[in-house]
Amino acid sequence: MKQKQLVSLLESKNIVVPLLFFKEYKKLNISLEEFIFLMYLKDKGNTFTFDPKSMSEELGISIKDILVLISSLTDKKLLLIDTFKNDKGIGEEKVDISLFYEKIASIISDEVIKDNEEMLDTSIFSTIEKEFGRTLNSSEIEFIKAWASSFDSGVIIEAVKEAVLNGVSSIRYIDKILYEWDKKGIKTSEDVRHFLNNKNKEIKEKEPVEVFDYDWFDDDDDE
Repeated sequence: MKQKQLVSLLESKNIVVPLLFFKEYKKLNISLEEFIFLMYLKDKGNTFTFDPKSMSEELGISIKDILVLISSLTDKKLLLIDTFKNDKGIGEEKVDISLFYEKIASIISDEVIKDNEEMLDTSIFSTIEKEFGRTLNSSEIEFIKAWASSFDSGVIIEAVKEAVLNGVSSIRYIDKILYEWDKKGIKTSEDVRHFLNNKNKEIKEKEPVEVFDYDWFDDDDDE
């Protein structure tokens, strides 16, 4: 498909290209020509009868080009061609582009996760710097990045607070807390609160009860 044909195809408004698809298509490892063709197929629905002659007439390109595009997109696992028998018992081919939607959804999902992780890292860094009252150095930042891939963000924040509460502003001390909690099966901030509440109860129960010592036999009060 020549550039002139692509331009006229887009100008004809016969193909609707969602901005989201346009932003992400390069990650599918396809050419602009293949992308435009996919948008053309998308407008036909998720599944439809494969009619290369009709496609050739609508797009203004040869049947050979249509077959090349179909073959390439099939190889890239962005669409499927299934064979079925129609009502007259004649074999026909059906185009299914659900794989394309799955790939796009996967890309978007990965980006959302990445964005959330970046926001999460920023939140953890800012919280620790605020608690420590200083800027983190490069080695401390690497420690925190390692935590982010192994521990829940809420647990990390709770460990920071626990360290500061104990009067220790040290990344290595927080690291020890995290691994001790992990060994105890603590996975969420709710687990942390439950663990600390139980720990505080045990400490209070072990505290000696102060008994008021009064000498009843040596009472200075005279009647």
